[in-house]
Amino acid sequence: MATKLKKSKSAAVADTGFMEAVEVLGKEKGIAPEILFDAIDKALASAYKKNYNNEANCRVSLDRQTGEYHVYAIKEVVDEVENPVTQISLGMAQQKSADYAVGDTLEEEVTPANFGRIAAQNAKQVVVQAIREAERGIIFSEYVNRANDIITGVVQRVENKNVYIDLGKTEAILGASEQIPHEVYAPNDRIKALIIEVKNTNKGPQVLVSRTHPGLLKRLFELEVPEIQSGDVEIKSVAREPGMRSKIAVYAADENIDAVGSCVGPRGTRVQSIVEELRNEKIDIVKWSEDPVQLIANALSPAKVVSVAINEEEKLSRVIVPDYQLSLAIGKEGQNARLAAKLTGWKIDIKSESQAEEFGFDDEESTEELNLDDFADDEFESEVE
Repeated sequence: MATKLKKSKSAAVADTGFMEAVEVLGKEKGIAPEILFDAIDKALASAYKKNYNNEANCRVSLDRQTGEYHVYAIKEVVDEVENPVTQISLGMAQQKSADYAVGDTLEEEVTPANFGRIAAQNAKQVVVQAIREAERGIIFSEYVNRANDIITGVVQRVENKNVYIDLGKTEAILGASEQIPHEVYAPNDRIKALIIEVKNTNKGPQVLVSRTHPGLLKRLFELEVPEIQSGDVEIKSVAREPGMRSKIAVYAADENIDAVGSCVGPRGTRVQSIVEELRNEKIDIVKWSEDPVQLIANALSPAKVVSVAINEEEKLSRVIVPDYQLSLAIGKEGQNARLAAKLTGWKIDIKSESQAEEFGFDDEESTEELNLDDFADDEFESEVE
């Protein structure tokens, strides 16, 4: 089977300025101009069928150098014509060229004299759409692999409790459930947020961000603390009640490095900048330990701990604190104890020394005596990033 081409001596010419614009736009947007031209070819073929011959099988060729375009009707060479729009008889084909045989495809130019206006309109629409789709693809590719990364943007507007943040090329959406309680967002406010999901929708890429996720706290410390960036200090665990209080556990393999001090910074400057970013959310920084007894005691900071008894199999612990430290260890509405439990992954039962004496608990109590009946039904899962 062969395909032969019969050209007309006449051809329509596209606007050379338009041709140059396609080249420039393609380069600016990072799209190969050939991709745009191919899309234009297909769009012009569709426009011809719609406006001149809906049943036609055709193609449009746009010369990338001269701007000339040609419309070709594509017909199959047959013995007996059943559809003159898509078929041509062998006799008629051989009048054009004796080389044609049944089964060949003949392309004959059928460029309408007034096709220029329709061609220009459709070509421009295709270029605009192709650029829009390419830009969406570029933006999606840029953000899709950035989950758990921090973005910095400017609050653009607040609609239906959602905050829209301008990122430059696109905007991020801070949903109501991802906002710090009682935080007010005003246009032109500059804020940081954590990317939690990137969706590719019909309207383009949708970047969803959070101000409440524990990962935001971790990323903020990574930005502020050089020792974390270098790997000398590691954040082992994060527990957070957004807008109120958080705890992070940090560790340094080198005993000469003060992990907690590194995060606090000179005169508290590093942690203070994070506190300000999170609208005065209180942050406790504690030292991580592989020893659960020490870790639990550290996690209850700033309270002082007398003793810690643990049941490793059930991950239960009983902590005894001085009487005057009991309210501090538990915290307002149980917040300190709750965050310590989330940070460590252990259930924690806190007793004062007088309570321990009253119940007959000994500092050296056998850990097997600890059981779930002593614990509240709070959520104690660790939030480790």
